[in-house]
Amino acid sequence: MIIKNNTTKLLVTLSFLFILPFVQKQWFNLYSLNINDISFYLILYYLSGAICPSLVYLNSLKNYTEYSFTKDKIHSKKIIKGKTLLFLVAINLIFLSFLIADYIYINLDLIVNLFLEGINVPKPDIPHLCFFIFLISILLIFKKSRFLLKKIILVNFILISLYLWHLQIININVDDQFYIYRYFGLNDLNLINLFILVGIEISFYTWSFLSYKTNLSDWIVPKPQKGDVIPFLNIFIFYFFIIIYYSLLT
Repeated sequence: MIIKNNTTKLLVTLSFLFILPFVQKQWFNLYSLNINDISFYLILYYLSGAICPSLVYLNSLKNYTEYSFTKDKIHSKKIIKGKTLLFLVAINLIFLSFLIADYIYINLDLIVNLFLEGINVPKPDIPHLCFFIFLISILLIFKKSRFLLKKIILVNFILISLYLWHLQIININVDDQFYIYRYFGLNDLNLINLFILVGIEISFYTWSFLSYKTNLSDWIVPKPQKGDVIPFLNIFIFYFFIIIYYSLLT
């Protein structure tokens, strides 16, 4: 019964994501017929821009924040330890911290360029960037601060999504003065925003696996079991459909 209910919810959600872009386009077309006035369709279109980011926020917070992995390290024959574990921990922690720091900077850059004309937010130099990476790394080590950081990341995603939605409505093109424009060489900034979040989600999942329970204090991590990979696959499946949604909007 539970599986059936989950499948039904998934099908309803996916159907909604496929239909919503076409409905939004119709609302925007109706608004465009009388662009000088604030119409009911403009309000609908504005509000609908928060639906998908909110769905991402809620789903990620519920399913991709606190993970549960296989705990049997003592009897496991396949373990990761020593220099290999040190390499994986260092690479993943630095990479994840860099992504988070850069993602927050993208948000600040958008705010300044949109609302605070004449003020420039300089890109952090190497010493400042290293400091931010170190600070975020410390926050990622502790469970409570890690979850708080995940909420900040998701709020950051919503804000950037809403900024981009607003820019689309008022027909302002984002050029290379915006830092986000320099990512991936893509013109669709919504996809850029989404790809950065997916990168953070994958790295966050990997870090959650490496730092699960007493893994780091014991300095032993069991190699992933089949059940440990399921959340990873769920991330790909969920964001694949979110990518389709934003692709249909263009």
